[in-house]
Amino acid sequence: MSKGEETRARLVGAARELVEAKGYHGTGLNEVLAVAGAPRGSLYHHFPGGKDQLIGEALTTAGQEVDALLAELTASAVTVGRLVHALLEALAERMVAADYAKGCPVATVALEVAGSGGSLRELCGDIYAGWQQVLADALEKAGHESAEDLAATVLALIEGALLLARAARSRVPIERTGRRIDVLLGS
Repeated sequence: MSKGEETRARLVGAARELVEAKGYHGTGLNEVLAVAGAPRGSLYHHFPGGKDQLIGEALTTAGQEVDALLAELTASAVTVGRLVHALLEALAERMVAADYAKGCPVATVALEVAGSGGSLRELCGDIYAGWQQVLADALEKAGHESAEDLAATVLALIEGALLLARAARSRVPIERTGRRIDVLLGS
């Protein structure tokens, strides 16, 4: 990786860490530069579209990491119930490791930009749609009827559990949600 590519990757990584914990509006470019250890000029060089481009790339990276996790879990899970539990547990472990400062890597920004018509709202929607489709495919393969609706419900339960767990600084909402998902899936 060239020096320029390293700097760019550090900027995206710093933005990702900060925006997941603090949101779009709570993350300043000066803070991103400080965390990345990069000069101001590199920000404008690598991200001529400014903050939205940088945050968009951070969200894309985060979405791809969950995509990879879902692919791995889909390949190794014996049942769709185990797939969902493994996903919920992986996201919960990230949250606990970050002392509840992080949950879903997309949710904080998605909530902030939900009322806008901008590209970040569309990107968040696309990321969620991709995850939902993976779940729907797994549910359909397992023989569940209305797999699309069920996938939307499961994803909403996971997202809600992470939000409630962050707010309560407790794994209890995740554990309760996992039990209800079992009932929903007939596991």
